[in-house]
Amino acid sequence: MDHMMEPSLNDIDEMIVHEKMQAALEYQNEAWADGMADGIEPEIIADAAIALAMRETIRVLGEQGAEAMLQSLRERMLAGEFSPERTLQ
Repeated sequence: MDHMMEPSLNDIDEMIVHEKMQAALEYQNEAWADGMADGIEPEIIADAAIALAMRETIRVLGEQGAEAMLQSLRERMLAGEFSPERTLQ
């Protein structure tokens, strides 16, 4: 096989992260659906999910790391990445 066609370690790492993200999103979607089925309002589920995510992020990355992540999320939000109207290609 031509070495030019082999994926680099960076490409493989990116694919692994992408697949883990997809699995994590599936878990989150299942938890969201379970909460909704139990009659919990979406804004309460969202608040709880964000609070848990922040606690875990601070535990793992510290407050400065969590702040940097929040800034990145803010920029992505303002760019429309999380908009329900956004179409993926």
